[in-house]
Amino acid sequence: MITATGTALERSLKRDRLIVIVGLSFVVALAAIYTLLGVGMSMSAITMTQMAIEMPGMMMASVEWTLGYAAMVFLMWWVMMIAMMVPSAAPTVLFYAALVRKNKNANKPYAAVSVFLSGYLFVWGFFSLVSTAVQWSLVSIGQMSGMMEITQASLAGALLVVAGLYQVSPLKQACLRHCQHPVMFFMHNWKSGALGALRMGMQNGWFCLGCCWVLMALLFVGGVMNLLWIAALALFVGLEKLAAGLPWLSKLSSVALIVGGLALAAG
Repeated sequence: MITATGTALERSLKRDRLIVIVGLSFVVALAAIYTLLGVGMSMSAITMTQMAIEMPGMMMASVEWTLGYAAMVFLMWWVMMIAMMVPSAAPTVLFYAALVRKNKNANKPYAAVSVFLSGYLFVWGFFSLVSTAVQWSLVSIGQMSGMMEITQASLAGALLVVAGLYQVSPLKQACLRHCQHPVMFFMHNWKSGALGALRMGMQNGWFCLGCCWVLMALLFVGGVMNLLWIAALALFVGLEKLAAGLPWLSKLSSVALIVGGLALAAG
């Protein structure tokens, strides 16, 4: 009986894992396609990346901002954050799905996972709203080009230096530990029910935001729709979260960002 029950649970866990992976992959794929096409923007991300490669340093006039355009920029940021951040959050989501399945009182594991993910993405929606406001402000004072990158080298360099310093800050490292160790996160923050799933998703999202917000802000340096910059940041964030046994990674990136920022500001 115990063996049969255990086997049934193992089958359910494997099925859940496959379904959640497929679901997350679908969400990321849709977000990536939206980002690539730059829906609503004057140019696609592909075109802007090609221009950045072929004509580096080219100045382009910024689009006139309206509330409608701001809404499109917000959507662009949010969808881009989904494409960049969901892959690195997948281990936590999968671990949560397994915990829900093992809970005898939980009969809707997929609904719970969806609510958890919604809470996580809500936090990145908040970040996207702030990023949109910052971008609008930079455009209004003439510090952002039509290529969606900071025009003043000293400001871009300062942002790189700030990111480098933040990489080794206690707050960054505390948030990173929660992202790297789902077991620790759920042990200290477990809440039952749909509302609990939403609150845990948001809480995990805040930890993730605390870990990565400055890195995401570097999109203003390389170009908000520069695919090479987007891919590089997404890969680094994923590596940093999965590389719990490589504490030197944050220190190495800190040095690289600070040196790069000082060089950019000086040049």
